[in-house]
Amino acid sequence: MRDALVAAAFQLFLERGYEQTTVDDIVALAGVGRRSFFRYFPSKEDVVFPDHERCLADMTAFLAEGSDDDEPVRRVCDAARLVLRMYAENPTFSVQRYRLTKQVPGLRAYELSVVWRYERALAEYLRRRFAVRRDGTLQADVIAAAVVAAHNNALRSWLRSDGQDEASATVDHALAYVQSAFGEAPAAVADPQPEDVVVVVSRRGAPLWRVVQEIESTLGRPEGPHI
Repeated sequence: MRDALVAAAFQLFLERGYEQTTVDDIVALAGVGRRSFFRYFPSKEDVVFPDHERCLADMTAFLAEGSDDDEPVRRVCDAARLVLRMYAENPTFSVQRYRLTKQVPGLRAYELSVVWRYERALAEYLRRRFAVRRDGTLQADVIAAAVVAAHNNALRSWLRSDGQDEASATVDHALAYVQSAFGEAPAAVADPQPEDVVVVVSRRGAPLWRVVQEIESTLGRPEGPHI
């Protein structure tokens, strides 16, 4: 029922235009009553963004399931990738919605309110993680805004390509910029076998076996037969 209402709505939006399509038109094409429409969507605007509530819930759960061992900036970047996955699941629908939203100012305003809810979810997670930091709230809000800006920049680029470009690579590139600017560098791993540098001073013309003997003595290795 929900999918049928969305399909009917977008068919009419494309044929007649958003402003010229009413809820009555949508339910008539879908073959259901007005009550069925409002059971799923509070308004006509909501039928344009039918998947954001689910995605926001998935993002909130993903952040809540993280542990203190997770690097915070990487975690919120991974959370943003859930939004990309939602768009990439149905490229045709995502491109149609992008074009429609560009044409209707009211939908652009609605979309901004949705984006703000994503940003708030990221910021709340980072505020908890940065609670003991000086300027932790400031850092959380700035990083959350940067993640959303980077993700949306890459997402719009993909949508402008009509969904033909590689969405994940574009978003990964944008989020890597945020990670490099705000994330913690991974701890350096010590070389388990550091190289030894040995300097041996020997008399010119000394036989080679004597030089080798001196090197082994310096390294603390047992002397053995030499060739």
